[in-house]
Parts: sequence; structure tokens; C-alpha cells
Amino acid sequence: MLKKVLVLSGVLALVGPVRAQAQSNGGKLAFLIPNLYGPSGLTVDSQSVLPSGETHSAHYNSAFQTSFTQLNTLLAIQLATPPLPSPASGFTYTLDPALGVFQRTTDSFGPLLAERAETIGKGKVSFGFSYQRFTFDTVEGIDLEELPAVFTHDNPSPGGRSDLVTTVNAIQADTDRFTAFLTWGVADRLDVSVAVPLLDSNMTVTSDATIRRIGTQSNPAVHYYGDANGGFGSTRPFVSSGQATGIGDVALRLKAAVLHGKAGLALGADVRFPTGDEENLLGSGAWGVRPFLAFSLATRIGGLAFSPHLNAGYLWNGESVLAGDIVAGTKGDMPNQASWVFGFDLAATKGITLSADVLGRTVFNTQRVVETTFHALDGVSTFPDIGFESGDFTAWDAAVGIKANPSGRLLLDLGLVFALNKTGVRDTVTPLVGFEYSF
Repeated sequence: MLKKVLVLSGVLALVGPVRAQAQSNGGKLAFLIPNLYGPSGLTVDSQSVLPSGETHSAHYNSAFQTSFTQLNTLLAIQLATPPLPSPASGFTYTLDPALGVFQRTTDSFGPLLAERAETIGKGKVSFGFSYQRFTFDTVEGIDLEELPAVFTHDNPSPGGRSDLVTTVNAIQADTDRFTAFLTWGVADRLDVSVAVPLLDSNMTVTSDATIRRIGTQSNPAVHYYGDANGGFGSTRPFVSSGQATGIGDVALRLKAAVLHGKAGLALGADVRFPTGDEENLLGSGAWGVRPFLAFSLATRIGGLAFSPHLNAGYLWNGESVLAGDIVAGTKGDMPNQASWVFGFDLAATKGITLSADVLGRTVFNTQRVVETTFHALDGVSTFPDIGFESGDFTAWDAAVGIKANPSGRLLLDLGLVFALNKTGVRDTVTPLVGFEYSF
């Protein structure tokens, strides 16, 4: 017992002191988009008094806040909450009371990203570590490096206020996630697990802005980007970047086997603690509770151990500034999620298990981005744009992997996760490598 407590304490001590740190040139990651154009938002240069004698103020901040605040909310929620790998142990045991020894309950080493019904066995411990790299590519099928957005003048109207600022935006976001996990068999049919992620995230936002003189074609001094030569430029790039490293949201899991045998059924619950810095997109900023069930069947195909499995769960989330207004510091409800996994693992040889899964996740009542066309007030000019709507979406992924047993109770893990559709913020291919050791 003391040994198990020391191992768990060592894991937490290793990652616990880490704090998020952002580069000074970029600020915290959740603020990169709101602060992209500076403290006053999106503004352009203008001569304060026009030839007509009219005093003019060239502000486009209201449209920016309306559009990009919603985009920031959408991206922040999904970038900060990718699902954690399962802490399921590759070795599971049960005590044979007649012989007084532990015997393995399965011939395969189980799935990589799913949960199986078998428990690890009373007094047994499994320790593991995994690494995943996320390079986010698209949002709702739109290339994250080619996001259009059109901003209108504050209080747009015919004339000078009908001028627009069109932008092409590139958002580069990637995360390296290292997850340490520990599973302890409290009883023969009851496991407790802890997963502690450590994240290194990078984000760069670039906006190429172009002034469209819809109502002021003959007077570039109304709206312009000034240059060193005093000219009336039409374009300007804006760039904001940041990097953060720190502990993510720690997850605690309880799993109890209620049906034991060839057909197994387990009930469990995950509790997510808001330990990650949400302002740096290292965590959700909200508590989460996810009850789940796991079903698995131990059978054989052609003499090989074959185990299909099915998981289903529902995640209730609390409030977070990521779902509200990150600049104002007000919280909103993080969207709840339903998730499920179905697949199989196959013991190809005594020392190698192959796994394949389809993973589904439905996110409820969240922001979604849609491609639209903006029609200017001149009734002729059109520009590509994005809009926002509230709704649900379902993300589908496929995962394939291998678990190899080079010696003793050591397992090496290798897998790939492929996006099967384009809803939400997606990474086309996510690699996973890791190891597990049981004792």
C-alpha cells in the first residue's frame, strides 16, 4: 500500500509545481485574437478633418468585437479540451482463491483510446505515459490559415461609413501533450485512476487587412494605413503570437466491474479538475463530471484472442471564462458532451495486440462558424466572410494502434487518430506514443 501511495505522490510531485508561462511578446493565448489589432481594437488611420470640413473617426472595432469574440470563444473551448487518452491497463488480473495466485483475465493488452470492462485486480498497479501532438488544421472544414472576415465601420451607412476592412486570417495552433497516468486496483472489481497532462502550446494569429473604399474611392485620406512616406496605404498585416507550458486539467477515474466473465460490463465516472490555466488554453477552467459505461466481450477468432468493446458517456461541464467573455472575465456555461467508442482489440501474437476504434463526440449548444458572403452597401461588391450560429455538432474519428510487450510487464504503445469529418476544430492526424508498466 505504501509503495502505491509513494508512486502516486511521485507522479503528482513531478508535474504539480509546473506553472503556465507565456512569452512576453504574445501574452496569454486566449487573448491573442481579442488583442490582435491592439488595445483599441481594429482601427485605421484617418485625417481628423476632411476637405468637406467633416470631422471623422475611423473605427471598425464594433464589428471586430462582434465577429472575432465569437471566433475566440469557439476556438478557445475546443483547443483547451481535447479528450484525454484512456488510463486503462494493458494487464488485468483476478485472484484465483483455490490457488491463491493472480491470473490474467485477458490474452490481449486492450485498446489504446477506449476503456474495457475488466479491472486491473486488487492490489495491482499500472503506471504509464503517453505523448500526443495536435496540429489543428480546420474549423468546420474551413482552413484555419485562410479564414476570411469582413469588418464594417461603426454605425455603417452610405458614404464614407460604407467603407470596409476585409481580412484574411491565419491561425496556427499546435499542442504537445504529455500524459502520466496511474491505475490502482482498490478491490478485485474496483479501480481508481489518475491522469495528469502536461502541455506545451503554441499559437500565432496573422491578419492581412485590406481597406475597401466602397464610398470614398476618390478620397483615400478618409480611411488608410499610413506608411513611413506619408502615403495612404490600403493594406497592413497584424501578427500576435504566444507560447505556454504547464499542467493541464487533472482527471480522476473510478471504475467498477458489475459483470465479470467473457461478457464484461463496468460502470465508472471521470472527474476533471480545473487545474490547467484556461487563459493560456492549457485547461478548460471548469469542473467536469463524466459517468460512463464500458462493455467488452472476450472471444476468439481463428484461435486468436478477439475482444470487441463499446463505451458510452456523458460529460457535464461547469462555467468558464472561455465560454463567456475572456476579456471582461465573465463566465459562461461550457458545452456538455456525449461520447462513445466502439471497436476491438486483437492479440495478433502473444506479445502484440492490434486495436481499432471509431470515436464519436457530440458537443451541445456551442458556437459554430459558417462560411457566408458579405454584400457591401454599394449593392455590387461582395466578399467572402464568416458568420456564427449556436448549435450541436458531432465529431467522428478513427483510431488504430498497436501494443507490444518487449519483456516482462512493459508495454509500448503506438497509434494514430484520423479525423473522419470536418465539424468543430480538427486535427487531421494525431500521433500517439507511450508506454505502460504493471506491477
